[in-house]
Amino acid sequence: MFNLFKKKKASDPVKDEAYYRSYDAYEEEEDIYFEKRNNQKARVFLVMGPTCSGKTKVSIEIAKKFNAEIINADKEQMYKHLNIGTAKVTKEEMKGIKHHLIDFLDLRSNYTVRDYQRDGRKILDELLDQGKNVVVVGGSGLYIKALLFDYRFPEEDPEFYPECENFGNGYLKMKATQFEPFTEVHVNNRRRLERIFTRVFASKERICNNCGKNLPLYDIDYVELCPEREELYDRINKRVDKMFKSGLVEEVKKYKRYPKLKTIIGYKETLQYLKNEITLEECKTLIKRNTRHYAKRQMTWFRTQFMESASYSVDYKHFNYTIERILRCLGPLNKK
Repeated sequence: MFNLFKKKKASDPVKDEAYYRSYDAYEEEEDIYFEKRNNQKARVFLVMGPTCSGKTKVSIEIAKKFNAEIINADKEQMYKHLNIGTAKVTKEEMKGIKHHLIDFLDLRSNYTVRDYQRDGRKILDELLDQGKNVVVVGGSGLYIKALLFDYRFPEEDPEFYPECENFGNGYLKMKATQFEPFTEVHVNNRRRLERIFTRVFASKERICNNCGKNLPLYDIDYVELCPEREELYDRINKRVDKMFKSGLVEEVKKYKRYPKLKTIIGYKETLQYLKNEITLEECKTLIKRNTRHYAKRQMTWFRTQFMESASYSVDYKHFNYTIERILRCLGPLNKK
C-alpha cells in the first residue's frame, strides 16, 4: 500500500485553529453575517442554471426591471476573444445594462476562483454601498459559491501533501474530477493534475467542504432555471450547430496557440478537428455530448449546493411568459 502522506510534525494549535473553527465561533460569525444581510442597502439576485437554459435573457430582464448591474459568474466568458464557443453575451443583448467581470482576461491569464472571489466581492460591495441592485448570473457553481457565500481557501501547508509520484495520470484525473467537478483538465496534463491533487490535500480538507460554504454573506433572491432535460439537450444541440455556422472553426484557428483552449468544451474538440484527428461531424457530436454531460453535472451541483433556491420550470415555447412569472415572484423594486 502506498504511503499517501509524508510524515508530518506535531500538530500546531495555531494552524489547526485556522483550519477548524469552533462551533461557538461559527455561530458568532453567523450572527455577524445576519446583521450584515439585514442592513443590506440593495438587492442581490442570483440567476443560475445549466448551460443553454436562458440565464442571459432572464438576468437582463431582471436587471432592466430592478435597475441593476450584472456580475458574470461564467468562468469561460471572462476571457477575451472566446465569443462564439462560450455563447458570450453580445453588446446588443446587454441592452445597455452594465456587465462586470466579463470579456476582461487575457488568454494567457492564470485567473483563479480566489481571484474571482476578491474582484467580485469588491465590485458587489461597492454597488450595494451605493444602493445599487445587483444580478449575479452564471453556471460556474464554484465561482458563485466563492462570491456569495462564506467560502474560504485555506493556506497550503508544505509539510502535508500527497506523494503524487505514486499515482498514475488516470487516478489523478479521477480525483481531480471529484474534487473540482467543473474543472476541465486533460488526463495527460500531469503538472496540473498534481497541482489540483496537492492543493486539495494540503488544505487538510477538500475546499468544497469548508464549514462556511452554505452560509450566505448577502440577502439573496434566488432564480434557478430548471428546464426539462430533453428540451435542454435539444437546445444544446441547436446551439452547437449555430456556433459552427457563426464561425467557431475560424475563432479556434485564430487563437489555437493558447493552451487555454485545450481545457474548454467546444474549443478542445475543434482543435482535434483542425489536427485532422476527427471529422467535422465527429467534432460536432463530441461537443454536443460533452456539453450535455457538463449540463448534467451543473444541474446536480445546483440541486445539492443550493437547496434553498427558488426553482422555476421553463417553457421555451412561451419563454417570455416564464420571464414574466419570475419577475412577478421577485416582487416590487424594494421588497422591504
